[in-house]
Amino acid sequence: MSPTRIPQPEDFDPLKPQLSLSLHYASPPESTTSILLLFHGLGDSDTPFLSFARNLSLPGVLAISVRGIAPLPPSLLGLPLDSGPTNNFHWGDDLKLDGRTGEIDMDPGYEQVWELVMGKLIGELLLGKCGWELNDILLFGFGQGGGVALGLGSKVRTWEGVGVGEDEAKVREVKEGEEVKEGVVVGERKEKEKDKAFKGIVSIGGALPPSMIPSISAREKAKTPVLVLHGSKSEYVGEDEVDLIEREFENVKVVEWKRPDDGMPRSREEVLPMMEFFAERLKSGWP
Repeated sequence: MSPTRIPQPEDFDPLKPQLSLSLHYASPPESTTSILLLFHGLGDSDTPFLSFARNLSLPGVLAISVRGIAPLPPSLLGLPLDSGPTNNFHWGDDLKLDGRTGEIDMDPGYEQVWELVMGKLIGELLLGKCGWELNDILLFGFGQGGGVALGLGSKVRTWEGVGVGEDEAKVREVKEGEEVKEGVVVGERKEKEKDKAFKGIVSIGGALPPSMIPSISAREKAKTPVLVLHGSKSEYVGEDEVDLIEREFENVKVVEWKRPDDGMPRSREEVLPMMEFFAERLKSGWP
């Protein structure tokens, strides 16, 4: 693994055009000890969430606001079909309508997100090239982006590239006397499992997509600590969705706001649980 270094803007150029993002560096940049990935909601873009990260001003945190992988079609926004690409993005492999509600299906599959965000951005760049670890990385998402954040935290349980670049992950010299089982040196398996967790996840109004739950029947719960925030009449987070998250993650805190809708936090009462969670995960002694 490479020595840890702070990724520079040019490091992200190879991700384009498949993945676009915006950066906000800690002040000073050399104080960086953690990375925050932000995933916007359905029909939004990376720019507003970069402003949100800037306003949070978390100490020692490099914020990377990621743009959805495809624009919404103009017809869904009430625009003429020939109006060109929109600046409103989504995260799914496709756009599907829920047969029950007629609304956009919030779990259309997220294989492209997994390959681009987990494989390229996190695995090859942040871990492989820059030497960071999964437990240095926080995830924040809103709506569909919150589902993406939870899905990444869930699916990483079965990821094979933990802590190394792809080329390094393929090569491991087996020493004399070591036993290899299912491609992993016995004794290293538990260490690998322990490392398959992010620093933390905050999801506002986002549910865990079932398509991002590993299909292994005897799977352990995901180790990443999770905070779920939602309105009292949330459109996407109800009792069933909370139960699913709690079945799949070991450490979950759920905060239901008094207001009915999800939205971004508006009051001190709504912001405080999020800031306390960040402080705990960053170990920064937030006042």
